[in-house]
Amino acid sequence: MKLSRRVSWFLVAFGVWSWIVWTTFVKNLWKDTSGLAFHHGDHSHPTAYFWIHLALAITSTVLGTAIGVLGIRGLRALRPERDGAGRQQAAGDAADGAAAVSSADAPVEERSATR
Repeated sequence: MKLSRRVSWFLVAFGVWSWIVWTTFVKNLWKDTSGLAFHHGDHSHPTAYFWIHLALAITSTVLGTAIGVLGIRGLRALRPERDGAGRQQAAGDAADGAAAVSSADAPVEERSATR
């Protein structure tokens, strides 16, 4: 299955966004001194809030990475081949497309000739 260029770029952007948002969140979580993430601001005693949100950040970053990789692979699949084989394949695809168009037009011509 090939992804469109638009979808591939969206997936890459989602992966980058995921990294930016969640790494910023973890940095802010680590700096928290309100007692929400750590008991009494002491980093040796993290709260359940800290562990849950750290697990969310790790999971989201891993999924964002996987989604971004799919987008990159989709973009690579859309690139034209650099060697001569790719040009021959593209020329063959164009010829197949022309044949499909002419065969689709053939029944119309046959019908008008028989009338």
